[in-house]
Amino acid sequence: MRFGIVLFTSDRGIGPAAAAEAAEAAGFDTFYVPEHTHIPVRRTAAHPRTGDASLPDDRYLRTLDPWVSLGAAAARTDRIGLGTAVALPVEHDPISLAKTIATLDHMSGGRVRLGVGFGWNTDELADHGIPPNRRRTALREYLGGMRALWTEEEARYDGEFVRFESSWAWPKPTGTVPVLLGAAGTEKNLRWIVAHADGWINTPGEHDVDARVAMLQKLWIEAERPGTPLIVLLDGKPDLERLTRWRAAGVSEVVYGMPDGSIEEATGYLGRLAAKLTPLRNG
Repeated sequence: MRFGIVLFTSDRGIGPAAAAEAAEAAGFDTFYVPEHTHIPVRRTAAHPRTGDASLPDDRYLRTLDPWVSLGAAAARTDRIGLGTAVALPVEHDPISLAKTIATLDHMSGGRVRLGVGFGWNTDELADHGIPPNRRRTALREYLGGMRALWTEEEARYDGEFVRFESSWAWPKPTGTVPVLLGAAGTEKNLRWIVAHADGWINTPGEHDVDARVAMLQKLWIEAERPGTPLIVLLDGKPDLERLTRWRAAGVSEVVYGMPDGSIEEATGYLGRLAAKLTPLRNG
């Protein structure tokens, strides 16, 4: 089981390059950043944690671009995986985004993993031309179009939201870019993962995670997909008993949020967290 770090990037505090460098030095396996292109002032969409239009953190208004952030992180690191938790592909042009992700993967030596979401902020999606009731279809097509560009010599795609004729597009990713859906572990979402993704990222504070992990694995086997799903769980304070149970259950990775204060604060936190996880790394 691997351990990762997520930084809620903003234009304040530690930057993603320094944070990724510190996480790598502390021995963590992956580094994640989120995405919001903008936050409409007037919204009808309720935030999943507050239950209304209020936001739990003003960093939602100040989030850095994830691909610029991970590019900077790639230049300062050598080993650590680089991912999004989560990105919103449907807020971009899919052809251009496929190029961006493939370039990052190429230049980082194959370290990219793509965490994606349907997007809780439907007002934000609407500004990008995505109807709220079509966001699942749109995400499926964006992933399909990008995968075609990543894997086919002459790629084409014909969908409702993504359409292009036979095209050349290089670089290709170094290997396969894993796609993980960040969403609540409902049966509907887990079935979507089995059909269209490579794994799951749970939502913060989600309950009964063990049962949802077991359900995803069961659905995966029933669909006769090869291998096992990637399962990335967001955790609060590390609990060795819980982590041992998760490892036995087939959880791939556990991710912890890091503070966005000074480099000294971040380094101190990462060192303390790494020490708490040492028994599992050595076990």
